[in-house]
Amino acid sequence: QVHLAESGGGLVQPGGSLTLSCTMPGLNLDYYGIGWFRQAPGKEREGVSCIITLNKLTYYADSVKGRFTISADEAKNTVYLQMNSLKPEDTAVYFCAANPFILCDMDRLTDFSTWGQGTQVTISS
Repeated sequence: QVHLAESGGGLVQPGGSLTLSCTMPGLNLDYYGIGWFRQAPGKEREGVSCIITLNKLTYYADSVKGRFTISADEAKNTVYLQMNSLKPEDTAVYFCAANPFILCDMDRLTDFSTWGQGTQVTISS
């Protein structure tokens, strides 16, 4: 059974940085699209970034392009989300999720069959 676990959230000031990790013990990353999503209070869950390690493709929401970077360490079964120049509107619970169709359509949340528990990211001075 696929199991995902996020870590690395916290409280940072605007303009700061955080790196989130999503570990997936025993999972071959090449068989999945791995996405990062976030959900702020009172808002719908939205896609942030996604990676397909099989063909080295990455995807980003317009709101985070140029600030966030997704990467993967296949030897560690871990996907990272490096977040720079953080803004208060980035405050949310961040989730990672696995898509067994090896796709990264972040509008199709139901295609991501397995989700982590989430990690809180708060941007505030």
